[in-house]
Amino acid sequence: MTGDRTILSLTGADAEDFLQNLVTNDLSRLEGRLVYAALLSPQGKYLADFFLTRQGDAILLDVATGLAADLARRLTMYRLRADVQIAQSPLKMSRGTGPAPDGALSDPRHPALGWRLYSEGALPEDGTNWDALRVEHVIPESGIELRPDESYILENGFERLSGVDFKKGCYVGQEVTARMKHKTELRKGLAQVAIEGTAPEGSEITAEGKPAGTLFTQSGQKALAYLRFDRTSGPLRAGDATLRLLQT
Repeated sequence: MTGDRTILSLTGADAEDFLQNLVTNDLSRLEGRLVYAALLSPQGKYLADFFLTRQGDAILLDVATGLAADLARRLTMYRLRADVQIAQSPLKMSRGTGPAPDGALSDPRHPALGWRLYSEGALPEDGTNWDALRVEHVIPESGIELRPDESYILENGFERLSGVDFKKGCYVGQEVTARMKHKTELRKGLAQVAIEGTAPEGSEITAEGKPAGTLFTQSGQKALAYLRFDRTSGPLRAGDATLRLLQT
């Protein structure tokens, strides 16, 4: 499906500098490529993740539709007197993993995720099993594994996914993110687990009866789970399913 994405258009002389001071990634490389980034709360918690690219005089922002209205509201709040106009673009997003059409840009998170294209009309889906790809490569999804006002981006692999730059300077939530980066080890995070049986998305995971995390996207005999790593050495349970940590 492509209809679950909204494209915002940011124009004006200050648009790039405005975003550079807000989002987690460096926007000096926007031309001819996609940049994956997030907007965080001042407390360092995830609010929205999105793709950015330059197209003509505009910076396009590709975000999950369920997050678009709140993101536009927050960007407008931060705008103050900057020369930035924020509007919804009529363009549509298409994506695929086969041969890339003219104008398509590589998904920066992982080579297996193929390409994204922004055009007046959406292309037909190419049959890619996106959940299977996400589970196989531990890729969080907006509104599923990535939960506004709850998630932390480093616990969800944003450094591995090229979604954060630690050299770009300040952005909203930067201090908390930097402190987490320089910890010796993250104690919680998104991981791939083997699963026998099924359980609803959002099911609590337990280890010897103690809370150990939350189960998310399942594909075949694997799933994504947010886990407390100090409770993953033995068997894990979620509903009627048995889980085993595969990778972090």
